[in-house]
Parts: sequence; C-alpha cells; structure tokens
Amino acid sequence: MIFKFRNYFNLCKPRVILLMLLTTWTGMYLAAKDSIPWAIWISATIGIALVSGSAATLNHIIDRHTDALMERTKKRPLVTRKISLMAASIFAITQGTLGLCILYFFVNSLTALLTLLAAGGYAGIYSLYLKHATSQNIVIGGLAGAMPPLLGWTAVTGRLDPESWLLVLIIFTWTPAHFWALCLHRYEEYKQTTVPMLPITHGITFTKFNIVLYSLLTVAGSLLPFAIGMSGELYFIGVLLLDVGLIIYALKLQFASNDKQIALKTFHYSLIYLTGLFLILLLDHHLAIT
Repeated sequence: MIFKFRNYFNLCKPRVILLMLLTTWTGMYLAAKDSIPWAIWISATIGIALVSGSAATLNHIIDRHTDALMERTKKRPLVTRKISLMAASIFAITQGTLGLCILYFFVNSLTALLTLLAAGGYAGIYSLYLKHATSQNIVIGGLAGAMPPLLGWTAVTGRLDPESWLLVLIIFTWTPAHFWALCLHRYEEYKQTTVPMLPITHGITFTKFNIVLYSLLTVAGSLLPFAIGMSGELYFIGVLLLDVGLIIYALKLQFASNDKQIALKTFHYSLIYLTGLFLILLLDHHLAIT
C-alpha cells in the first residue's frame, strides 16, 4: 500500500508542485492588504496543488513512450508499469475535477478558470503539441508553468492586477535557461528521442548563448518589483546577490569545455535562484508590514 501511494505521489511531480506552491503563496501575500482568511489560503493551496498534480499526471501519460528512452525518466511509474494507464487516467481526472471544484466553490471562479487554462496549457498545448513541434517549446509553453503566482494573487483579490503579471514574467524568463541547462546535461539522452530540444536542433554553442541571454532577461525582470515599489531594499540586495550567481553560472557554462557537469550545476543553481527570489520577496513583504 505504501509503495502504491508513493507511485501515485510521484505521478504528481511533488518537488515541482512544492516550488509552484511557494510562488503561489508569494502571490497571495503580496496581493493581500490584510490577513488572508485561512479558508481561502487552505482552499487555494489544495485546489491549485490538485489541479497541478492532475496536469503532471497527464504529462506522465502523454510522455510515457519518450520517458522510456531516457535514463532520467525510465523509472517513472507508467514506464515501469507500476501503475496502469487506466488507473493513472482516473487519478488525473479525479484530482483535476476535485481541485477545480474546490477553487470554484471556495475561492473564486476567476482563479478556477485561470488554473484550468494553465493546467490545460501544460498538459495539452505543451505536452501534446509544442514539445514535439518546435525547439522553442519551453519558451512558449513556459507561460503555463509561470502562472502560479498569478493564481495566488487572484485567489486573494479576485482580479488581474499588473503586479501579478510581473511575477509571472520573472518565472517566464527564468524557465528556458533552467530547462536548457538540464538538456545540455542530458544531451545524449535527448538525442535518442524525437523531441526537438534546442541543443539537438541548433547545437550546444547556440544553446549556451541563449542561456546567457535568458539569464540576463531574468535579471532584468527580477529587478522590476523594486523598480515599481512593489518590494523594498531587502529584496533588492538579496536578488542582486542571486543575480550575480545566475550570471556567473551562465558565463561559466558559456565558456566551459566540460559542458555536462557545468550544465548540471547551472540547472541546480537556477532552482536555488527561483526559490531564493520568492522567499526573499515573502520576507521583504513581511518585514514591510510588521
């Protein structure tokens, strides 16, 4: 029973969802003028987590044949047949339906709609079409994965404000370099698939240049919360330190001879970067109101 639960749990990509929830909570607290009602906080968290888990499960279903070709993914539950395709499909539908109902009835209809669009964009448009159609798949499809802070914002306010889109922009510009670094590390594995990832279609040198470019765009986006007065000096200093690290890793990768190892370190730092950025945003906001 425990192993069965673990397999279903892994279908949801829990580490990815945890990072998504961090950005969701940041959107909620930055949007709130007063304390957030616990009912809203809990309902939004559970609803968004369930719908995200549903989209992740659908991604496992869609990518199961490609996953079987790659070392990184060949032990996933559907590839190893620890969970049947039918069971995974029922699990995805149940999660998605329950999550959307929670968001619609206990949060608000706008958040439910946007969460549905984000999940559909990831599981449908990205996984089914974009991933196999263009080397810019992660750039275009990255918008769906950048939505969580916007969902948190609308859960509290019930409306779309410009500041919420700024948080989306940060994740949107961060995503390509983050994922392309992983692609460089797993270059040989991606060559065995039919997925047109940028390093395969345009080469390693071009990909490394684009990682530097998108890292610079991420730095520019990260400074906007301070520039418009959305955050204070603590965030500004903290994000500058994170930005320095991001650019250093991107430049190291650009000029590295051992692409594989530096790419993995760049990938890991990008996770630290985004986590740190949203944690500092939360801390800066908390200190500003206390």
